[in-house]
Amino acid sequence: MPIVSDPIERYVEEHTTPPEPLLAELAQETRETLESPQMLTGTVEGRLLELLVYASGARRVLWLGAYSGYSALSMAAGLPPGGRIDTCELDESRAAVARRYIEQSPYADRIQIHLGPALETIGRLDGEFDFVFIDADKPNYVNYYEAVLPRLTERGFIAADNTLWSGRVLDDADDDESTRAIKAFNEHVKSDSRVTSVMLTVRDGVTLIRPKGGG
Repeated sequence: MPIVSDPIERYVEEHTTPPEPLLAELAQETRETLESPQMLTGTVEGRLLELLVYASGARRVLWLGAYSGYSALSMAAGLPPGGRIDTCELDESRAAVARRYIEQSPYADRIQIHLGPALETIGRLDGEFDFVFIDADKPNYVNYYEAVLPRLTERGFIAADNTLWSGRVLDDADDDESTRAIKAFNEHVKSDSRVTSVMLTVRDGVTLIRPKGGG
């Protein structure tokens, strides 16, 4: 089901700063050549991520689920000097598209793509993260959350994408694995006394989460 009506969605996008030409080109190629183009972040969520990074002053970002690179490039525009993004992708063809556009951007020295299972990449990376964006395979959402929550900086936070799952979270008869995983993740966060969270009806649902006591 539509989370927000199409006319409102169009109005919101019309009143959001449009993407730079490189991002617009990336979006077009993604829709025309990659599987599951609905996974593209798009203008509104891309600008939201950019502004979250900018407003929080995040210097180290971890992004789980690179897809074609739109989110990484959006967030990189909000980084302060010296900031960087580590992003994880399992599919080589998607990573290749992301690399090509990242290399053409002004942010090539700020973004590193790690090919392989995200949980393994998280285990290899050192240090703490200011901002983590979870947008990879849904059955591992709780595992990703538990892996990164203890590694947030004092004012660090998490954004989880697709937490409304096209409204399928309301369908008790939907037994799809990803639907069940998103529902389980949402309940896990809701009942986690360690954190404060808010679920937003942006695009397919974005949940912002911060540890209690942070900042």
